[in-house]
Amino acid sequence: MSADVLGVLRLLQLMLLQLCFVEGGILWDESGYILYCPCMGRFGNQADHFLGSLAFAKLLNRTLAVPPWVVYRHHTPPYTNIHVPYTEYFKLEPLLKYHRVISMEQFMEELAPAYWPAGKRTAYCFDLAAQRSPDKSACPMKDGNPFGPFWDHFNIDFDRSEIFSGISFSAYFKQHWMQRFPPTEHPVLALPGAPAQFPVTEEHRSLHKYIVWSDKMVDDGERHISSLLVRPYLGIHLRIGSDWKNACDMVKDGTAGSHFMASPQCVGYNRQNATPLTMEMCLPKLEDVKKTVTFWVKTIEARSVYVATDSESYEEELAKMFKGKVEVVALKPDVAQIDLYILGQADHFVGNCVSSFSAFVKRERDLKDRTSSFFGMDSSSLYKDEL
Repeated sequence: MSADVLGVLRLLQLMLLQLCFVEGGILWDESGYILYCPCMGRFGNQADHFLGSLAFAKLLNRTLAVPPWVVYRHHTPPYTNIHVPYTEYFKLEPLLKYHRVISMEQFMEELAPAYWPAGKRTAYCFDLAAQRSPDKSACPMKDGNPFGPFWDHFNIDFDRSEIFSGISFSAYFKQHWMQRFPPTEHPVLALPGAPAQFPVTEEHRSLHKYIVWSDKMVDDGERHISSLLVRPYLGIHLRIGSDWKNACDMVKDGTAGSHFMASPQCVGYNRQNATPLTMEMCLPKLEDVKKTVTFWVKTIEARSVYVATDSESYEEELAKMFKGKVEVVALKPDVAQIDLYILGQADHFVGNCVSSFSAFVKRERDLKDRTSSFFGMDSSSLYKDEL
C-alpha cells in the first residue's frame, strides 16, 4: 500500500475519531464514555492522572470526557475553586490522534440532556470508597472539597451507585471491566477520581506528546520570553514552600522510600535498583541551588535565569551572586502554566525530582530532546540511563 493511500486512510480515521456534528447535535458514542473528577492535588498531579485516564479510556474503547483543571484559590478572593476548561491551556484536537475525546463541558451541554439525563445518573466507585458514605453502600461522589464543587460545577447529582472491588485500572483487568460494565448497560462510567495511577506510569509518559499548548498560551509564553529573557537561558523550578518542607520531612526521617510522589522520573521506575532519594533532591538548600545554578549557567553559557517557584524565588540572592552579568527573573504569574511553558522552552532545565510540576516540564522536554536535570543529582554517576 502506497504512502499516499496510507495518508488518506489515516486522515479518514482521524475524521471518524472526531465527534462529528449531525442534525440535532453531536453523535452519541455507543461504545460509552468515561467521566471523572481530577480531584487529587494541583495541576502537576492532575496532569499525571490525565495521561493515565486517557490510556484507560482507550483500553476500554470509551470516549473520554476531558474534565476541566481544578485550580485552588485558597488565598485569593472569593476563596473558591476555579474550573478551567482543558482548552484554556491546551488544544483538544491533538488528543484525537490517540483516542476519542470530548470536553466535559460539551458532553454536559449537548449530550447529557438526552443520553445521561438528571434522575438517571449512576456513580461508580470501589467498595473502599463506599465505606465512607453514611450507609456504606453509596459512592461518596460529592463528599468534601474538591469533589462536591467539581460535580456541582456541572449541576450533576447522582441517583444510584455501582460498587466494585477486586479490579484495578491496569490493562490486566480489561476484560473484567468490559464484562462487568458493558456500554449497552453502563453507557457512562462516572468515577469519583481519575482511573489512573499516580505518578504516571512509565508506559504512559509518552502520551504527553498529545498535550499541545493552546495558541493563546504559546503567544503569552513567547511574549514573556522575548520581553524578559535573553538566550541562552536556564530554567529552574524551586519547590520549597512550607507544605513541601513538611512532605520532605518524610524523606528526612526515612518514612518515604526512593519512590515518593513523582520521584520515579529521576530515581528510576524499578524499585529494586532505584537511586536513593535524598533531602537535597527533595528540598535543596539555598547553597545547593546556588551551586547547581552556577554550574549550569557556566555549562550552557546562560545570559539569563528563569525561576519558577511555589514560595521564595532566591531572585535577589542569585542576582547578587552573578553581579549583574546574568539576568535573574522570577515572574510568579497568576497562571502557573506560564511558568511551565517558559521552563519547557529553556536551553536547559533544572527541576525538583519529587515534584509532578517538574515532571510535566521534564516529559515535554524529553519529547523535544531538550536537556534536563534535577537538584541534588549533579554527579553524572547518579543519573539513571533514561535521563
